[in-house]
Amino acid sequence: MKERAHVMTRRSFAGLMAAAFLAGPAAAAQADEAVVRVHKDPNCGCCDGWVRHLRDTGFTVQVEETADLDAIRSRLGIPPDLAACHTAEVAGYVVEGHVPATAVRRLLLERPNARGIAVPGMPIGSPGMEGGRPQRYEVVLFGAEGQRPYMRFVGSQAID
Repeated sequence: MKERAHVMTRRSFAGLMAAAFLAGPAAAAQADEAVVRVHKDPNCGCCDGWVRHLRDTGFTVQVEETADLDAIRSRLGIPPDLAACHTAEVAGYVVEGHVPATAVRRLLLERPNARGIAVPGMPIGSPGMEGGRPQRYEVVLFGAEGQRPYMRFVGSQAID
């Protein structure tokens, strides 16, 4: 009997992806075990909203209030054009700004070779910036290889 080399077909790839999807809750639980350390200004209400968003989606969050976020961003290597109103650290990555929990979870599951992810500015409708008509915005992956789009959102809803 001849042995057949296993070739990845669309059907076998789809099966592999289905298995990964079904394992999703276990993988999400692992991501949730990571503690998110948030550096924020003590007077920032939208930062409190983002922390609440993370906690509501299952993350454990530790808040460190500081008025000197520029020093923290410098120490963590966040490019100035990606700066927002709060900075977080989780599992060796940096998360800058109003990044949806969905993107943080993806970062922790995929473990890309990057410094972190960011949502520059304060887009209306992003987590912590609710109210008004939600804007379309990008989560940017950044690191030694530069910057590139990682995910796109309208409000907290991923659109691709």
